[in-house]
Amino acid sequence: MPKCPFHLLKKSKIIWLANHLCKHGHSYAEHYNCYLTENPDENRVGYLDIETSNLDADFGIMLAYCIKVEGEDTILGRHLLEEEALNKKQPDKQLVKELIHDMSQFNLIYTYYGTGFDLKFIRTRAVSNHLPFPVFGSISHKDVYYIIKNKFKLHRSGLETACNELIGRTLKTHFDGNTWRHAVQGNQKALGWILDHCQRDVKDLETLTHKVMDFANPNTTKSI
Repeated sequence: MPKCPFHLLKKSKIIWLANHLCKHGHSYAEHYNCYLTENPDENRVGYLDIETSNLDADFGIMLAYCIKVEGEDTILGRHLLEEEALNKKQPDKQLVKELIHDMSQFNLIYTYYGTGFDLKFIRTRAVSNHLPFPVFGSISHKDVYYIIKNKFKLHRSGLETACNELIGRTLKTHFDGNTWRHAVQGNQKALGWILDHCQRDVKDLETLTHKVMDFANPNTTKSI
């Protein structure tokens, strides 16, 4: 049963949890699982992945993003449009803006190495495009990569390797250099392939998360 993450909550929220009762007659602070169950709209969980033209955000742009809703088939996100790709000054500004809006609908975001890449890239592109990025503490974050790296002994710590070994299969597709080059130029077929690749990644991430979370410290949730 999940414990109340007091260290991540504002004082006003802690007071509210302590003074409101669940169906068992206990405070939500005591029966935090009841709070999660009885207030689903306040505890939306998503699985995030992005695809980019370069590993560095000052050289590259975002090509696609996906956020899979926990326990649903719904996947938010899209890929870059041709007219956006041809905008040499701000090709991914609208895409990043939409991603930030979609991120704000979640209380907790899971990523795979989002600490080192996805969130840094999104934040950089947001600030570069003069867009407001969520402030520290506004959205919680768990990085499944570090669970795999610290709790398991695999020859590689990538998502594909972890899924193949621990789940027994992966939905992941492999990169193609020509597809990536065509995508940067706005080719919609290539960008559609990249979006499909991204969708497969978030599905794999959700499945892997459910497989390994019992081995993680429940108090390691951080902010995006």
